[in-house]
Amino acid sequence: MKLVVYLAGQIHDDWREEVKKKAQERNLPLTFVGPQTDHDRSDNIGNEILGEQPGKLYKDEAASDINNLRTQVLMNKADLVIALFGEKYKQWNTAMDASTAIALNKPTIIIRPESLIHPLKELSNKANVTVETIDQALDVISYIFE
Repeated sequence: MKLVVYLAGQIHDDWREEVKKKAQERNLPLTFVGPQTDHDRSDNIGNEILGEQPGKLYKDEAASDINNLRTQVLMNKADLVIALFGEKYKQWNTAMDASTAIALNKPTIIIRPESLIHPLKELSNKANVTVETIDQALDVISYIFE
C-alpha cells in the first residue's frame, strides 16, 4: 500500500525536502504532493495563464483561483495531510490548508512548535494528531504500516 501525502505549509524553506528525505530513509511507501513551492510562479500564475491583470487585487485573485484549484485537486487525491506550522513566517496558508483538510475529513497531522500550542488549540483539537517535530509525524505514519 502506498499513501499520497499532501504537505501543507509555508513555502519559504526546505521543510518538505526534510520530510521526503526522512521518509525515504525509513523506506515509507509515500508519494508527496503540495502547493506550488516556486513563490514567483505561484504569485504570477494568473497573469501567465489569463494575461496581465489590471491591478494587484485582480492579479492576486486570478492567482488565488488557480492555486486554490490546484490545492483542491491535489488534496482530494491525498490520503493524508501534514500541515507544518512554523514560527518564522506568517502561517495563513497553512491554517487555510489544514482547515480545508479537516473539512474534507482528510486524516490530518499538524506539526507545530510548543510556542503555538495556544493559538492553534482549536485547530489541533480538530486534527487527528498534533506533534512538535517532523520525526514525530513520520513516527505516526510509520505506525500505520505496522
